[in-house]
Amino acid sequence: MRPIVLIPARLAATRLPDKPLADIHGLPMIVHVLRRAQEADIGPVAVATDTPRIAEAVEAAGGRAVMTRGDHPSGSDRIHEALGRLDGEGCYDLVINVQGDLPTIDPAAIRAAAALMAAAEVALGTLVAEIVREEEKAASQVVKMVGTPLGGGRHRALYFTRATAPWGEGPLYHHIGLYAWRRETLARFVALPPSPLERREKLEQLRALEAGMRIDAQEVPVVPLGVDTADDLERARAMLASR
Repeated sequence: MRPIVLIPARLAATRLPDKPLADIHGLPMIVHVLRRAQEADIGPVAVATDTPRIAEAVEAAGGRAVMTRGDHPSGSDRIHEALGRLDGEGCYDLVINVQGDLPTIDPAAIRAAAALMAAAEVALGTLVAEIVREEEKAASQVVKMVGTPLGGGRHRALYFTRATAPWGEGPLYHHIGLYAWRRETLARFVALPPSPLERREKLEQLRALEAGMRIDAQEVPVVPLGVDTADDLERARAMLASR
């Protein structure tokens, strides 16, 4: 496999304005995400954005940015355009989509998602972590993966939901929105219209399942901190204080 890591980023957050540019110990948050992706050391890394200020911040830190259209409905659409601009010749056949609000993501988790794709039958790889806080089991903002364990912390995903599922005794798994795409799978996915369950649950990954694409998920020890609020930003600053 020939992987490339792409990080979609734009200035659209309302709870934390200019979120990708928020300062964390002298660097914009998007640069911290860039650094974590580079530390994974699986391939080249670029930030896909529609905002010149984000591109300038990335390039000032020595990173690579690619400008994309401003009307993309999702990060998947944005990285698809960026991939075409960066690699029109098709040199890279595996695309890792790392969200731009995960400054504390463990580079090992990025590698774990990529490793899932060694199995030819897997169209899309992602990550999960066991839910340990009771209140998260019923929280609609915590997306759950329902899947079949395959051993070694690997699961075949059967469904994703905001409900508490599956019913009965046993662990529940928090889905982490980091994806490893086969290039041809990504192209097929963005060409499809939103699916019925995707629209109902407001979960993009259900489009892939409804289209018959196999998704495998690797279990990791902890859910990375997604920065959505000022409190999250302070937590990220504390977690990254030693870097």
